[in-house]
Amino acid sequence: MNRCLSLALALTLAFAAAADWPRFHGPNIDNISPDTGLLQSWPEGGPTRLWETAGIGEGYSSAVIAGDTIYVTGEIDEACVITALDLDGNIVWQKENGKAWSGSYPGTRSTPTVDDGLLYHLSGVGNFVCLNADSGDTMWSIDIMEEFGGRNIIWGLAESPLVVGDKVICTPGGEDVSMAALDKKTGDVIWKAEGTGDRPGYASPILVDYAGLQQIVMPMSEAIIGVRASNGEVLWRYPHKVYTNQNITTPLYHDGHVLISACGRQGTTSLKLNVSGDECSVEQAWLNETLDDKQGGIILVDGRVYGYAESQNKSEPWMCIDVETGETIFQSNPIESSYKYRNGCLTYADGMFYLYTDDGKMALAKPTETGFERTGMLVIEDPGERQTWAHPVLS
Repeated sequence: MNRCLSLALALTLAFAAAADWPRFHGPNIDNISPDTGLLQSWPEGGPTRLWETAGIGEGYSSAVIAGDTIYVTGEIDEACVITALDLDGNIVWQKENGKAWSGSYPGTRSTPTVDDGLLYHLSGVGNFVCLNADSGDTMWSIDIMEEFGGRNIIWGLAESPLVVGDKVICTPGGEDVSMAALDKKTGDVIWKAEGTGDRPGYASPILVDYAGLQQIVMPMSEAIIGVRASNGEVLWRYPHKVYTNQNITTPLYHDGHVLISACGRQGTTSLKLNVSGDECSVEQAWLNETLDDKQGGIILVDGRVYGYAESQNKSEPWMCIDVETGETIFQSNPIESSYKYRNGCLTYADGMFYLYTDDGKMALAKPTETGFERTGMLVIEDPGERQTWAHPVLS
């Protein structure tokens, strides 16, 4: 629930004032904060609560920060509502983005993206809106389901928009149009990528710039695809079938490789990008079958990949693997998540990991050669009746 997210956000704001966090997983879409000088251990009970806010609705999306404003989304009276807050948690403005997702696990999904004074948001039913980030005024809006023959998925669209130069990207997953680029200021269509046979995934796209080729990499319902950023040509498709099509984890890029992970014992895979001129193909470099991240994200730090393994929930699910070989370095259990949902997410700053569970607990932890060493613990008071899947933000 977003109310819990705002509380977690307030607690992290206590540490230091620093860089923006303008989109899902931060400025570099790697879930790493550039902040330094943060606490390396917490007092008993965790950091002091600064504030708690209400009236922002319910949902599963994360917060973003741009300048002195925090942006969140939530369902209020069946509407998808975008809220701007000041750094003290006071509501500055609210704007509806059509109907909220009302199917299984109702509420908002997509995290907003803020770029050059504009805010972009995709609702769970496909309404893609651009707002003035200061005022909330609508600049343009488009229904990607109607415009591109999009096809929704079991739990609703969850993509956080990607801005590439003068374009903003969306993924309708239609039979004829898999992905589209819009002019970020007008909403006009710049290009449309042909259909790949896939509906959208639940993840967000990343931009990969390697060997002179810029491409957008996006998990779809049953595959990962690479699309040329300049004109939307589909460069490659890598089959990646997951239980109930839960391709949720946003990919990571490292040294000519794309890292993807998924639940249901799908594991974590490194795909080698083979670029030749303006073409690209992919091949599997390695597969770690144990680190099967569900939706908490994976983080790459100093040559090591960290994440939460759904299949290891009853034992030691917080994992570290080598990015070059895929070999497991350690498994540990510094904080327990619920067995019902089997999910934990994490973020990183200043040498420390912030491990967050789906029932409102957070651990501050230092990675070692054998596991996570916990140096602080926080339990969110009254986390709400729903699972807390919103990823924490540290700024």
